[in-house]
Amino acid sequence: MITATDLKKVYNGDKTADVVALNGINLTIPEGVVHGIVGQSGAGKSTLLRCLTALERPTSGTVTVADQDITKLNEKQLRAARRNIGVVFQHVHLLDQRTILANVAQPLAITGVGRRAREDRARELIELVGLKGRENSFPAQLSGGQQQRVGIARALAAEPPVLLLDEPTSALDSETTRQVLDLVRELRDRLKITVVIITHEMGVVREACDTVSLIEDGSIIQEGTVADVVQDGSSPLARALMPTPPVITDDDTHLIDVTFTSRRTEVGDVLRSVGGINGVDVASATVEKLGGEQVGRLQLTLTDAQAPGRVDDVLNELKDAGLQVVQS
Repeated sequence: MITATDLKKVYNGDKTADVVALNGINLTIPEGVVHGIVGQSGAGKSTLLRCLTALERPTSGTVTVADQDITKLNEKQLRAARRNIGVVFQHVHLLDQRTILANVAQPLAITGVGRRAREDRARELIELVGLKGRENSFPAQLSGGQQQRVGIARALAAEPPVLLLDEPTSALDSETTRQVLDLVRELRDRLKITVVIITHEMGVVREACDTVSLIEDGSIIQEGTVADVVQDGSSPLARALMPTPPVITDDDTHLIDVTFTSRRTEVGDVLRSVGGINGVDVASATVEKLGGEQVGRLQLTLTDAQAPGRVDDVLNELKDAGLQVVQS
């Protein structure tokens, strides 16, 4: 559905060195997934967003959306191609002097859709995002979460197969964030669209995403399904997605960090296996459903670590039980 190949974006510096914002991005987002692109401020997320939507042309490389290479299109062709991409920016930018109905219908008015048809479509979308009855309200009368819903409805007006959200929850409280992310997944399931979420919040990835890419210094350094990323618990992204409380140990205690997914073994089987290993205790544990699978991370303590060969024996038993040893 969306691919970026060797995507580079270099800004020419004024009296300074050139700035490399994107440095050879290779990205594939399958159809029908909720994909998170996560990274800290300055990592290149916003530049990548603008290149994926053709709001900015890359220095080199290609971007393909719905089987169309948008980097090769002229301005007229781009305007048509952008109808395949619904975008909600971090600041929704609703028109203050227009009703919610008029805001949602605006993209259709621009493309020449008749008044009756565009208002019918707008009402349908307003109901779909859970704001039925607020058609005649103005943006100032809505909460931040409701304004995000209006932005999503407006972005879906032209029935695009791709919805791109830029930091959709950055200004929302935790409960409203959960509601917006639940809506995103519901819309993906009902409309069969592909959703890309640009975010710096790991909670958004945990709550909503099937797949994820980590961007740092203009490069993708890790990507995959959320469950697979967490399974590779040695990576910074995995630890950020599934943090565990710190464990204080003494010199006679060996700390073992392991991960598992329900794809390979069930939680109950894991706990029984760990409980059957002499001298091993669970110091902390996190088990969540991420990307449609149960994933877990355990920090185990081995109290008789000084026994000859004991540590290696325990590590082998844990691996035989379907656990991945992250750190020992």
